Amino acid sequence: MEQGAMTEQLGAAADVLVVGAGMVAHRFVDSLLSGGQDRRSVTVIGEEARDPYDRVGLTSFFSGTTADELALDRRVFADPRVTHLSGDPVTRVDRAAQTVQTLSGAVLAYQTLVLATGSYAPRLPVEGRDLDGCFVYRTLDDVARLREHVAERSARLGRTLRGAVIGGGLLGLEAAGALQGMDVDCTVVQSSDRLMSAQLDAAGGIVLRRLIETRGISVRTGSRTSRLAADESGAVAAVEFQDGGRLPADVVVFTVGVRPRDELAREAGLAVHPHGGVIIDEGCRTDDPRILAVGEVASFEGRAVGLVAPGYTMAEVAAARLNGADASFPGYDDSTKLKLSGVDVASFGDAMATIPGALDVVYTDPVAGVYKKLVLSDDAKTLLGGILIGDASAYGALRPLVGGPLGGDPAAYLLPEDRIEAPSRELPDDAVVCSCSNVTAGRIRTAVHEEGCADAAGVKSCTRAGATCGSCVFMVSKIVAKELAKSGRTASTALCEHFDMSRRQLFDAVRVSELTTFSAIIARFGRGRGCDICKPALASILSVLVGEHVLDGENAALQDTNDHVMANMQKDGTYSVVPRMPGGEVTPAGLIAIGRIADDYGLYTKITGGQRIDMFGARLEQLPAIWGRLVEAGFESGQAYGKALRTVKSCVGSTWCRYGVLDSVGMAVRLELRYRGLRAPHKLKVGVSGCARECAEARSKDVGVIATETGWNMYVGGNGGFSPRHAELLASELDDEGLIRAIDRFFMYYIRTADRLQRTAPWCEELEGGLDGLREVIFDDSLGICADLDAAMARHVDRYEDEWAATLRDPEKLRRFGSFVNAADTPDPSLAYVPVRGQVRPATADERSAESILIAGTTLEVRR
Repeated sequence: MEQGAMTEQLGAAADVLVVGAGMVAHRFVDSLLSGGQDRRSVTVIGEEARDPYDRVGLTSFFSGTTADELALDRRVFADPRVTHLSGDPVTRVDRAAQTVQTLSGAVLAYQTLVLATGSYAPRLPVEGRDLDGCFVYRTLDDVARLREHVAERSARLGRTLRGAVIGGGLLGLEAAGALQGMDVDCTVVQSSDRLMSAQLDAAGGIVLRRLIETRGISVRTGSRTSRLAADESGAVAAVEFQDGGRLPADVVVFTVGVRPRDELAREAGLAVHPHGGVIIDEGCRTDDPRILAVGEVASFEGRAVGLVAPGYTMAEVAAARLNGADASFPGYDDSTKLKLSGVDVASFGDAMATIPGALDVVYTDPVAGVYKKLVLSDDAKTLLGGILIGDASAYGALRPLVGGPLGGDPAAYLLPEDRIEAPSRELPDDAVVCSCSNVTAGRIRTAVHEEGCADAAGVKSCTRAGATCGSCVFMVSKIVAKELAKSGRTASTALCEHFDMSRRQLFDAVRVSELTTFSAIIARFGRGRGCDICKPALASILSVLVGEHVLDGENAALQDTNDHVMANMQKDGTYSVVPRMPGGEVTPAGLIAIGRIADDYGLYTKITGGQRIDMFGARLEQLPAIWGRLVEAGFESGQAYGKALRTVKSCVGSTWCRYGVLDSVGMAVRLELRYRGLRAPHKLKVGVSGCARECAEARSKDVGVIATETGWNMYVGGNGGFSPRHAELLASELDDEGLIRAIDRFFMYYIRTADRLQRTAPWCEELEGGLDGLREVIFDDSLGICADLDAAMARHVDRYEDEWAATLRDPEKLRRFGSFVNAADTPDPSLAYVPVRGQVRPATADERSAESILIAGTTLEVRR
């Protein structure tokens, strides 16, 4: 019931009166009514003149999500037992009379009062904090005003705005992403030595900083703001620091934490912690037995935490207590997970290893820019906590195990899925899978077996698991699949929680509908805002069907880290650059050009297994200049960063080798120039050998071509790696045109029908009819699609464009790298290198610790 019934309610005391109408209040009312007395009346009084909304998803407002789409389930407050009074905040609590008074002067009585007033976002107490252009980032009204200001001031100044986010925690990084989404050149200012200092260790902070900077967001740590300076119009113009530094800024967002809204409790004489927050016991009661407090306004064991998950737990505990159940708040779960423009960050448990005797197990990926740490007990058996940066896919599996046995090799949870198989043991029923809604593995199993849920979406509807931050959806899906298998049912093939279709179905849907943007596709075929599963998958599909540049329009927001900058991130935060060398062929002039470029930029060079040259150690701001020189010398992107064709490896074949029977180099060059830029569910590699001696190792590739006296033999489904597999013979004695036509159809059929991140080897194994069935599709046109496959490949060939050259021609794309141009000649003290065999390599941790001695002795060099 809404505010119109207010005057009728004044005479009767509400059974339960809730002050605050945010996410936690909404959860409390839902829990109270779903498990309590049918005749109980509840009055909810909110400060904002709107229904409760998803504050966790606030940043999506800038990408087009409306206020209505952010709204929480309206059925809860529409219940006839509920009266919702919005836009009229409570100003006074009279404990003796058991009443509250609102801003309008209304007085309402209560039997039980629940304080759910949440917290507020403060501004730094510095001069200029209230200048025009200064904002906080807390409510829908805050972000709406921010968006309006950016649009208005950008139009008035006629240039790109400069933004500063003061505070580098979770909310600060969200705000920085929002500003960047509005084309504001953004800098995150952090007073401590690293981003997310409350959740990450020093090593993790370094990795996160580099990942954030690759997205075009500048970072300034160790900087304390002294004042905000104004321009002649009175609007903010710059942030000034205690060290004398100055950062130009047309818009400033304060994200320096949150403070409990405990003023009502203080004025009412309730016990309040010196650091803020209404003191509660394990049942969420204050020192007045008729008053409870839940969420960010509450202080438990000396802490008030600004996270929604513990607030939800408090809401359910308070509701259970009022319904006569025995429930207790277990304490704060500080687990956090952030997704910002493709960067995954997660922290859980004792991430800082504060428990005596704790052990660290650390894994880093030198290509993908990944940092993972597990904290274990001194016997290496019990999981205590962890940090995941760059790849947080294991978060859903690991967080429920905190405090219990890991059950296997820790590396199984840190290494990529194809390296070591993680233990398959089931989570115990009491393991919390969804910390936001406190949903256990046992509750999910009950939803599957007793409530008929057959997928993650159904479980979410029944249990709320995955309904808030979504980080547990993968683990929920795994549990559902296992439980369905036990009962003989089949698990869903949905791509993710946002799309019920499989990747194959979604590919066909996009192809038939001719939709060209992610927003249009998810609006028609999906729901929500997307995730790190469906966004890259659709980016790949759109690349094949539409063929736009990876940084065009919405595409840029869909890409993974490496695709976003068209280079491979290395473990020290620099990048490797790999120009294409079709078939491994390169001229002396090309070699000289690469040598000069590598020498000028101090890059480490190495011949790769794919017969091309990789140059390591390029800084982000150097990439366009390096590309420019490579393009000028006749090279193009080798796309070593993408799920696409990588290389076509070859031997010298009949042109030079006395054993060669066909021109393998010529065929390799032809194939690579044909399939360059072809995006796929996973990377693609091809090999061409000029005779049966197989010097190009063609049978370890997705497509292997081996010359014979009577033509080309074509092999498919091979790969190296940790699970090597030989390719199998698909066709023999093919001429040049027949070979190319067969490869065209094989690749396009694979791209259309494979699952996300599925290599050709497992795809071939799973095909109905096996290789015989594949032959029928490709050579006999058993499905009647060969003409379509041929046409699709022809379109790809016709519209190919080098991504590096296209970026260099487009000032808007170059702007993604331009915010670092002014720092191009400024040394980065964190980049330390050791000379080795005439080149340099990144220094180890031990070498860095001795930096001052090693530099003085010229053993260690810091690149300038």
